[in-house]
This record gives sequence, C-alpha cells and structure tokens, in this order.
Amino acid sequence: METSALGQPASDRYLQVASPIHTILVLAMLGGWAFWHKVYADHLSVDANPNRVHFYLVTLCFEWLLFVLVVAGVQRNGASVLTVLGDHWHSARHVLRDMGIAVGFWIVAAMLLWIFGWLLRIAALGRNVSMLPQRGIELPFWIALSVTAGVCEEAIFRGYLQRQFMALTKSAPAGILLSAAIFGAAHAYQGFRMMLLIALYGAMFGILAYWRGSVRPGMIAHAWQDSLNGVLAMVMRH
Repeated sequence: METSALGQPASDRYLQVASPIHTILVLAMLGGWAFWHKVYADHLSVDANPNRVHFYLVTLCFEWLLFVLVVAGVQRNGASVLTVLGDHWHSARHVLRDMGIAVGFWIVAAMLLWIFGWLLRIAALGRNVSMLPQRGIELPFWIALSVTAGVCEEAIFRGYLQRQFMALTKSAPAGILLSAAIFGAAHAYQGFRMMLLIALYGAMFGILAYWRGSVRPGMIAHAWQDSLNGVLAMVMRH
C-alpha cells in the first residue's frame, strides 16, 4: 500500500539517511561546483565562440558523480536507495499518475514563477542565456544534461538533502526551506535575483516531493522544464 509523506509516522519522515560527515562532504562539493560554475558562466558570457558542449559534458559528469556519492552514502548508512528516489513504479497506471502530477505541478509552478519573476523584476534569464544551446549540435547534449539534472538534482536536493535537513531540524518546513536555499545558492552564478527565484522553485519541488513521498514527479517536471528552455532558445534564435 502506497502512502504519501504526510501519512508517515514522524520517526519515518525524519529518518537520517546518511552520516553527518557524508552530508558535509556533499555540501562541500556543491560549494566548489557553484564556484567553478560561476567562473565558467562568466567565461561563456564574454567568449566570442564558447564551447557549450564541453560545459554540458563536464556538468553532466559532475552531476552523475555527485549522484553516485549520495547513493553510496545512503547505502553505507544501511538505508535503502528508494528512500531518496521513492518506491518503484509497479504498473503503467503509477507511471501515468506521476506524469499527470508532474504536468499539473509544472503548469502551477510556471504561473507562480512568472508572478515571482515579475515581482523581482527579472526581465530575462541573464547569464543563463549564454549557457542555452544556440546551434543544432548543442541541443542533443543540452537535452541529455536536462534529463540528468532532472534525475540527479531532484535525488540530491529533494531526495537526500531535504531528508537530511528534516532529520536535523525535526521539521518538514525547515528541511524544505534549507534544501531550497542550498539549491538556489548552487545557481548563484545567475545573479542574486535569479538565485532567489530558483530557491523558490526549489521550495516548490520540495513541497511536491514531501507531499508525494517521492521525487519522481519532480524529476519528470524538472527534466521537461530544462529541456523546454533549450528548445525554445533554439526556436527563438532561428
């Protein structure tokens, strides 16, 4: 019988899935990655002929490396990997249900982000525009990166860090907000206002993961949103 996180006992909802040392290591790697990302973003924004494919491949490899580190830490702690990924899909109906949840979430999140973006006076994506694909050869790599981001970032930020912060604070709202803040900080290279907007987006994903008891709908919505950004960038350019 499947249950959402809202129906779980507090001891299950606030279960630590890895050691504190492991979480510190993950946060340190994210901090180093955020710094490198900013340096590379600055380089892409001024380079006359930036090598985006190289950037996509390096980012893709790092995200899978961090994903493997998270999974290894969870397994070393004796917890099931499913605690950060959610239960297996057992039928086509379960897959379609999570896809439907992802679509509904994406529509609502898109409207809220538009409102928050207007309030924050974010007229464009700023530096992120330089990272979007602009040539046909770049699009497949961008989509591969988008799918990777959907799977890895949701597992890392919502499946792992959110649970760790909830266990630390014994509070679901605090766990969601702390994970969202780290998610926003990891995208600080896009500027302060975009960082705030992305943190809000992360909080929405966090609420979805907590309510559903799984990061799988978030993975679908995340991968779709990032992929769509790249496709729209190509269409608008050509």
